[in-house]
Amino acid sequence: MDKNSKMNNTNLRKAIAYAMNIDEVQQHYTQGLTFRINTLIPSQFKSFYNSSIPGYNYDLKKANKLLDEAGYKKKGTYRVQPNGKKLVIHLAAMTGDANQEAIIQNYIQQWKKIGLHVVLTGGRLMEFNSFYDKIEKDDPSIDMFFGGWSLSTEPSPYDLYSEDAPFNFDRFVTAENTKLLKEIDSDKAFNSSYRIAKFKEWQKYMYDTAYVVPVTNSYSITAVHKALTGVYANKPTLKNDPWFPVGYAK
Repeated sequence: MDKNSKMNNTNLRKAIAYAMNIDEVQQHYTQGLTFRINTLIPSQFKSFYNSSIPGYNYDLKKANKLLDEAGYKKKGTYRVQPNGKKLVIHLAAMTGDANQEAIIQNYIQQWKKIGLHVVLTGGRLMEFNSFYDKIEKDDPSIDMFFGGWSLSTEPSPYDLYSEDAPFNFDRFVTAENTKLLKEIDSDKAFNSSYRIAKFKEWQKYMYDTAYVVPVTNSYSITAVHKALTGVYANKPTLKNDPWFPVGYAK
């Protein structure tokens, strides 16, 4: 973790989040098939999900106030760093569907509204393999990035956010984060109430630090012919069977 990084300012990160018009984007470009989320543990995990976290609702006034308080003064169109140096934030984002370019450009325009100069790393969206190659190598041309992941059956965030996790691409490491992650997966966590409490504490901590900001979740649709039996979208197998008992009904 680079403590001297230009992004290592809590107010800056929170301002970036508050300037994103996520709800408007999802309704316009995905017709509601994707939706804004407020915490890094999705509501699908029910008891582990911290519903008390408000998330970063769209609020340009609050975003500007945070930047002003942190000393990011405007010089012309854009703001400079508290030390007076020019501030240009390089954003990495992957290519995607037909709307991806428009969505990313929308957010760049939103950040411009609060005086932040954000440009795409390399001047364009990146191909999937090139994107992750740069992320994994900690390429200095990237200041922040959009990423995504799929849910697993175990909600533990250790594999994504611990100090030794290969997928900790944001390089976020603090003593408090390490402590909370270990508590979530400790022997004490066999007590469900304890583990739930630690999950909710970790989500609040991540919300307060804003190193990783959750943006959207999405629905997936699986179409199954009515004659096909033994298919379940909410569990991997039928009862304790080791294989999918799928077949066509007569």
